[in-house]
Amino acid sequence: MLQTKHFITTDESEVKRLIRNNPWGTFVADTTQGIVASHYPILLDEECDGISILSHVGKPDDRNLELGEREMMLIVQGPHGYISPGWYDPDDIIPTWNHVTAHLYGVPEILPPAENYEVLTRLVDTFEAPMPNPRSISTQEEFTRGVAQGTVGLRMQITRFEARLKLSQNKSTKIRSHIVNGLRASGPYSRPVLAEEMERVPALSEEGQ
Repeated sequence: MLQTKHFITTDESEVKRLIRNNPWGTFVADTTQGIVASHYPILLDEECDGISILSHVGKPDDRNLELGEREMMLIVQGPHGYISPGWYDPDDIIPTWNHVTAHLYGVPEILPPAENYEVLTRLVDTFEAPMPNPRSISTQEEFTRGVAQGTVGLRMQITRFEARLKLSQNKSTKIRSHIVNGLRASGPYSRPVLAEEMERVPALSEEGQ
């Protein structure tokens, strides 16, 4: 990850917020067969110290990823979008791409079947909660425990991370306001959720710009 000082964060709470709001991750493993990547829903384990991820993979991804044998990287991507120089001063012509991203590292712990089922239940219950009539796999436990046998649960305690909040913090207050308005407006690059992230994260001091 590009280590631009304006945008890098070491704030663990920012990474936790990113995971909670964007519970879909890319697991990347450097295996004996080469680099392998797979994509799965994730949960932040709120009961653990530090950053701990709960998830599962479908078989045979556990073997493809050589799960638990070595360190893996988990990529979590938040809001992102194109920033047009048309939102800058009239003479500016260089665009950019704003984003919120974290690279998380750790060695996954493979969960026993009973704990894997608990994690699967938590995943479904979490994502079903906003639905008008939430469903839970626990209501058909015998059947869903059979389905769960085709998955492998994991807990990944994060030992280090790199996180980047690239939200035009190096621009003036006036320019940032123009960018936010552009992202909120209708059009090909409308990204209101990215505008919200920009408003949440303060700019550098005017003096430092």
